[in-house]
Amino acid sequence: MNALTIRRAMAAVLLGFALFAILSPGLEAQYFGRNKVQYKRFDFKIIKTKHFDVYYYPEFKDAAQQAARMAERWYARLSRVLNHELKGRQPLILYSSSPHFQQTTTTSETISEGTGGFTEAFKRRIVLPVGSSPGETDHVIGHELVHAFQYDIASLGTPGATAYSNALQLPLWFIEGMSEYLSIGPVDAHTAMWMRDATQRKELPAVKKLDNPYKYFPYRYGQAMWSYITGRWGDEMIPRLVKTAGRAGDLEAAITRVLGVNYETLTKDWHQAYKDAFEPLLAQTQLVDPASKALFKGTEESVYNISPSLSPDGRQVIFLSTRDLFSIDLYLADALSGKIKKKITETAVEAKFESLQFIKSTGCWDPQGKKFVFGAVSNGEPNLTVFDAERERIVEEIEFRELDEIFSPTWSPDGRMIAFSSLTGGKTDLYVYNLETKNLRQLTDDFFGDLHPAWSPDGSRIAFVTDRFTTDLSLLSIGDYELALIDPESGQIERVEAFSGAKNINPQWSPDSRSLYFISDQSGKSDIYRIDLGTKRIFQVTNLFTGVSGITDLSPAISVAQESGRMAYSAFDQGKYSIFAVEPGEPLLGKAEIVQFGGKLLSVLPPREQPSGALLGLLKNPLFGLPEQVEFAESSYKPKLTLDYVAPPQVGVGVDRFGTYTGGGVGLFWTDMLGYHTLGTVVQSTSRFKDLTGILSYQNSQRRLNWGGAIGRIPYVFYGGYGVNYGIIDGQEVIIEQEDLYWQINYQASVFLAYPFNQVRRVEVYAGFQYIDFDREYVTYIYDAYTGTQLYRDTIPQPSADSISFAYTTLALVYDSALFGATAPIIGQSYILEYTPTIGSLRYHTFMADYRKYVMPAKPFTLAFRALHYGRYGRDADDPRLWPLYLGYETFVRGYDYGSFTYAEFEGESFDQARLFGSKILVGNLELRFPLFRVLGIGKGFYGILPVDMVAFYDWGVAWGADVFTGEQAKPVFLGGTRKAISSGGLGLRMNVFGYLVVGVNYVKPFDRSNKGWYFQFSFWPGF
Repeated sequence: MNALTIRRAMAAVLLGFALFAILSPGLEAQYFGRNKVQYKRFDFKIIKTKHFDVYYYPEFKDAAQQAARMAERWYARLSRVLNHELKGRQPLILYSSSPHFQQTTTTSETISEGTGGFTEAFKRRIVLPVGSSPGETDHVIGHELVHAFQYDIASLGTPGATAYSNALQLPLWFIEGMSEYLSIGPVDAHTAMWMRDATQRKELPAVKKLDNPYKYFPYRYGQAMWSYITGRWGDEMIPRLVKTAGRAGDLEAAITRVLGVNYETLTKDWHQAYKDAFEPLLAQTQLVDPASKALFKGTEESVYNISPSLSPDGRQVIFLSTRDLFSIDLYLADALSGKIKKKITETAVEAKFESLQFIKSTGCWDPQGKKFVFGAVSNGEPNLTVFDAERERIVEEIEFRELDEIFSPTWSPDGRMIAFSSLTGGKTDLYVYNLETKNLRQLTDDFFGDLHPAWSPDGSRIAFVTDRFTTDLSLLSIGDYELALIDPESGQIERVEAFSGAKNINPQWSPDSRSLYFISDQSGKSDIYRIDLGTKRIFQVTNLFTGVSGITDLSPAISVAQESGRMAYSAFDQGKYSIFAVEPGEPLLGKAEIVQFGGKLLSVLPPREQPSGALLGLLKNPLFGLPEQVEFAESSYKPKLTLDYVAPPQVGVGVDRFGTYTGGGVGLFWTDMLGYHTLGTVVQSTSRFKDLTGILSYQNSQRRLNWGGAIGRIPYVFYGGYGVNYGIIDGQEVIIEQEDLYWQINYQASVFLAYPFNQVRRVEVYAGFQYIDFDREYVTYIYDAYTGTQLYRDTIPQPSADSISFAYTTLALVYDSALFGATAPIIGQSYILEYTPTIGSLRYHTFMADYRKYVMPAKPFTLAFRALHYGRYGRDADDPRLWPLYLGYETFVRGYDYGSFTYAEFEGESFDQARLFGSKILVGNLELRFPLFRVLGIGKGFYGILPVDMVAFYDWGVAWGADVFTGEQAKPVFLGGTRKAISSGGLGLRMNVFGYLVVGVNYVKPFDRSNKGWYFQFSFWPGF
């Protein structure tokens, strides 16, 4: 084989990479990813206040009016504390519930169940759902508005990307911790619990190590650090520190400059303050309750074991846990031995449930202990899901389209009804559903938060949690959660006076219906108490050093078996959440003496010893900044595109043997406020017009059916050959270089539709038209052999291929339930089936099937399999103007990349390179992948100290169609032909680099290259 043929073969590989996508339009759909489904269409309106544009829809207008007043009050507080006024009006986009919020079009990112809201930098939009109580809504608005101030301060007068870039330079503990501190203050029982635990374990980090958000939760540790800074230097240091750090981008230097201490001194003083405050408590509390038995201990792999629910006889328990690493799921277990019987849900890889309400809710057993009911969200709608414990399967799903969310269902003792709390229309009320008549009845109807219902064993009353006795809705003065009883027939409500000025939540009945167990933070930490409803006496059941708690301070955490009286509870234990059980008897009667800790409130974060500070004064004053106006004029939302982001313009000048060039490019992206419409433009050019690139794209995401289109011009230039010779011209020794350059200029217009059936399955339809022009030049350069001075340059146009034009349509079915790890998927499956007919200058059909399966036979090892077929069929499938598909890409079959071949390898019979090309390919891949440092025991968590996967792999593939050199048809052996497959195997490493790039190296042996041994091949792609 001559050198020119080899050069052209290699050029085919380079060009084929680009044309593979361009000439195969169906590949536009070749991507995986879960769907963000717009189940509902919201008719947004706008409320305009002094500083805010509040976006909402009529279903929760009254709640939105309240939120608007809260926002103005927060603006007054934060502008006072930060000594800063926001530039321009502040958008606040509200949703009536978390399932609605998860459908937001303001971001393309999938929003997890645990996300309470977000603030983005480009338009400085605050987006959040209404909370389960006025207090929850108020806190999240305050938290997110702090972020808006942070972006505005960091922007230096330039919004959008600059604000985002400047804010990203600051660690999350600084950003999120400041938002928590300014929206809660220095008194927080939940954060104090975390800090006591870290201090006792001697795992309080140095300030510099707080930069690691994976190890040190930035909300808790950040709030604690801000409380220390302001407790020592005063709240007036906040604006100075924020502005200095935000503009300099160097937090350590800013702290040293503003506070006058370096990181080392700050760490030492912080640690000492915590030791002084917390270590004396060890003698007054218990690390583990002596009457409690650990059922499910938190571990590095299972941090969360929460929301236990005991069967009536106390012998079975259903709880939420992350014991399978990848999601929080429901488990059925033996409550005596702790042995797991059944994993009830598989939320990581199944689309059945979009939410288990694991933060706000728990479930309940029926009186016979045979069935379990829990609240969930499926296909955007709330439902009561019934699990049969005897048959170990879900037997019923009761959907409530008129509601938004369902929390904490509780079964009536006769088994005929289920009561629950529901967030609907921006307010949380109590409901009762009759299982026999299918009738839904609303018990409460107001803007107070009514949570955690529990039906009494005698059936006469339902205990619940409410803020109705302490909250003043006219002043939006947020009160504490208290206990109450409601008659399920008359709706009459009775106050249960437990601890005033404290949280009282999660009531659970004693079997005789005479007492309520509940959680209170009256001492500044959360413990279990019992109140005798007859005598009104309160008894203390636990006195833990940390606290009895779920994920948040409002999460349910205790359960009492309604027949045996056995108790289970979740507690924060050694930096994790564990579930404990207590047998009935004296320990559950509790102690009459309530521990008071000398009058010290344990929720006050050091160095403060008592609640104090300018911020706390503002937070406790409901009137400061609160508008007297309670209703605001509204208007309809009218989309208007505004610029979101400008990609940094690039301009360059270069000189090489091709001459002198100038070039540059810029990208601009526009959206409307709600993200219904997205417009993108990209322009890139050089001093030659033929190299001009321009793309205009549009997407409409307003409805469940997404659609859009694009038009563009994209030129490609490739080497067809290159030669160097020495000669003598006019007696002068010269170097003669010759370049054979090819241009392919693509003009394309396309439209698309995408319809998601659920979060994992969708159908896509594409249609478009392409016109492809070709050009070719032969360029000769002559240089002085000694000085390198260019003496001559000549460009000669050469014949090129005829232009082609064609239209295409694509239909694709996409499924993806795979869970992506650091470098590749680790569990689940994905597939795509796609068909594309093409008509015009070329007529052919393209078919693609790509199936991927990931199983974990033993943690943490993943066995990954892929089968892929991509082929062009029909009259022009092998037209020479369609560059052949190349099998040797690293993403197909490793060990055959074009850069690894040498001329010598092609000259004999050692390898027929035609085996790498074709109009059809079939690929199979098998990988065993595992986190290297986790297996070696270096570091904690799933990946250990670094997100590095080791892989052992086997790749196989075959390409067929017209021979790239002879033009003769070649069929694979399994179709009766002679074309042989290629294969390879080896070991590799892949690493995730800061979440932006996956890089890898493979030590590969191509089994069908006899003259090629093992060699290293690099990659910059995630695993399949």
